[in-house]
Amino acid sequence: MCGIAPSLLEADYRQLGRELLRIERAGAEYVHLDIMDGNFVPNLSFGIKMIRGLRDSTNLIFDVHMMVCEPIRFIPQLKEAGADHVTVHIEACEQVRETLEEIRYCGMKAGIALNPESDEGMLTKEVLQAADIVHVMTVYPGREGEMFIPASLKKIRNIRKMLEDYRMEKPIETDGNIGFDNVEEVVDAGADIIVSGKALFHGNLEKNIQRMREMVQHGRKR
Repeated sequence: MCGIAPSLLEADYRQLGRELLRIERAGAEYVHLDIMDGNFVPNLSFGIKMIRGLRDSTNLIFDVHMMVCEPIRFIPQLKEAGADHVTVHIEACEQVRETLEEIRYCGMKAGIALNPESDEGMLTKEVLQAADIVHVMTVYPGREGEMFIPASLKKIRNIRKMLEDYRMEKPIETDGNIGFDNVEEVVDAGADIIVSGKALFHGNLEKNIQRMREMVQHGRKR
């Protein structure tokens, strides 16, 4: 079964506690939290202190996406703040496997993310063994108004085939302008966790989450 991870970047910042409750009541499993450093990506977002402040507001899985250079520096702090999953970019880590192992050592699930320009061949068997989740960016990260990249569908399929060949059962998470017009294709390609922002938060959040869940289930059956 696929999971829905609403991206908190698109929430109403004036009432984040209430937004988390709405996400939870609508049946989403995760909430996606982006941390950007203005260096690895050309933007800034909230940080570890905000994660800590929100942790007691919900039982949702905190799916933290680190768009920062050398994220290994922050892993113990993320654990203390209440993160459940921590995803790092293969392009941002000098020591990728060591970073993933540190995340797991701290008791969190480790995700490895690929930017659109990065070939899936960068995901060696050793890297995949150290990761719990494979995260495929379907837009260029940290930029506003990016369009979904159709070539991402092939990458998702290729990664799914790689995992099958290695006999590894790991979820593929997809992130970047995924909405009602393309979510079924994304799931059909092999995605398991769907990060979505604008499509869910613009309008009725609860109804949008329920609608996407139905579409995800339909896409999985195709």
